[in-house]
Amino acid sequence: MAMPKPAARNENARGTTSGNARGTAKSDVHENYARIYAVIKKIPKGKVATYGQIAVLAGIPRGARQVGTALRNTPDNLKLPWQRVINAQGRISLRMKDWQSGGDDYQKVLLEGEGVAISAEGKLDLQRYRWAPASLYKQKTER
Repeated sequence: MAMPKPAARNENARGTTSGNARGTAKSDVHENYARIYAVIKKIPKGKVATYGQIAVLAGIPRGARQVGTALRNTPDNLKLPWQRVINAQGRISLRMKDWQSGGDDYQKVLLEGEGVAISAEGKLDLQRYRWAPASLYKQKTER
């Protein structure tokens, strides 16, 4: 009887290639990105959502950093309202390429163009502008 061939070093038990050191399959990461992008596309004009909120709505609890990574890796041909994604403190998160120049004025300009007021300190009122889809309330009440 022939012995089964051992899996290649970069394959997991399902035979898919690992996407990172934790063993997450690349296909799983791409599925997560697709869910993240789908949630972001639903954020209406004049509203914002936090990285963590998007992660929860995409079915990736505690996945706020993955939302940031997905945004950073968004294909150029995918039109997303990326400006509507902010951090949990109600502030625009500076991207690495912009921190030395002092800011993300473009995101601020886009949000203000949608009617979102941003203070001189760079903060917006999450109680007023946070997107609250019905599905978020459904998830909280089902627990």
